[in-house]
Amino acid sequence: MDLHARIASGSPPQILDVRTEREWRASRIEGAFNAPITSLHATLQGLDLEPQHPVVAICLSAHRSIPAVRALRDAGFSDVCQLRGGMLAWWKAGLPAVEGP
Repeated sequence: MDLHARIASGSPPQILDVRTEREWRASRIEGAFNAPITSLHATLQGLDLEPQHPVVAICLSAHRSIPAVRALRDAGFSDVCQLRGGMLAWWKAGLPAVEGP
């Protein structure tokens, strides 16, 4: 099941957006947590992510989300994946995004 369908199903995964805060504020998937990949290790504990609940890591083009998936797995998260194609694919598909602070 793709991410948009999982969100619409009423049982969405936790979404971790590892782009910069500026990128995240410009356009993001509603409900996504933001923790830039450059500070993910330092901020992971304070994000209130549940290790037993699925997590989808996202970035702009799916390059920064790869190390995020590794970091989450190293931290004990077992059901972790990345959004294939990142936000570029999300926008291209015309899927909903939130803008602003």
